[in-house]
Amino acid sequence: MSAERGGARTSGERTRRRLSTEERREQLLSVGARLFAQDPYDDVWIEQVAEIAGVSRGLLYHYFPTKRDFFAAVVRRESSRMLRLTAAVPGVPVRDQLGTGLDTFLEYVASHAQGFRAFHRAEAAGDPTVRTVYREGLAAHEAQIMAALAADPQLVGRLPEPAALRLAVRGWLAFLVAVCLDWLDEPELTRAQVRDLCARALLGALAC
Repeated sequence: MSAERGGARTSGERTRRRLSTEERREQLLSVGARLFAQDPYDDVWIEQVAEIAGVSRGLLYHYFPTKRDFFAAVVRRESSRMLRLTAAVPGVPVRDQLGTGLDTFLEYVASHAQGFRAFHRAEAAGDPTVRTVYREGLAAHEAQIMAALAADPQLVGRLPEPAALRLAVRGWLAFLVAVCLDWLDEPELTRAQVRDLCARALLGALAC
C-alpha cells in the first residue's frame, strides 16, 4: 500500500514537472533574469542556468543557441513587459494618466526587480548584439511616450520642437531608470513619493 502511494506521488511529481514549450522557455528566462541581475554578463554561465532550472545544457541550447541569444531574449522579454504596462490610452491627457501609469510601472519594478535590473545591465554587456537589443527597447519606450504626448489634446501647440522633445523624453527615461534602481537598493522613499518625484520631473522637462 505504502509502495503504491509512494509510486503515485513519484508519478504525480513527474507530471507536475512536465512543462509546455512556452512554460519551459519562461522558466529559463526567469532564471536568467535573476542571474543576470546579480552578476555581470561575463560572470553568468549557461551551466548555472541549466542546473537551477533542472534541465540539461542541451535542452537550454535547444531554446537559445548561444549565451548571447539567451541574454538578448531576457532583455526583450523585460522590454516587452514594460511596454505593455506603460502603454497610454490614446487621446487622454498625459497628465491624467501619468500617476496611474507610474504606479503600474513602479509595481512592476518592485515585483520584477531582478528582470528590471537585468534589462538595465544589458548596456554594460560587452556583446554588441545585446547592447543593440537593449537600445532598441529604450527606443521603443521613447517612441511610446512621444506618441502619447503627441496625442494629448491639452498639449497641442505647447510641446517643444521634435528634437528638443526627444531629448527631454530620453533624459527623463534615464532619470526614471536611475531613480528606480536606487530605490530598489535603498527604499527610503515610499512608492507614492517616487511616483510623484518622477511625475514632476517629466512635467518639468516638458514645461507643461
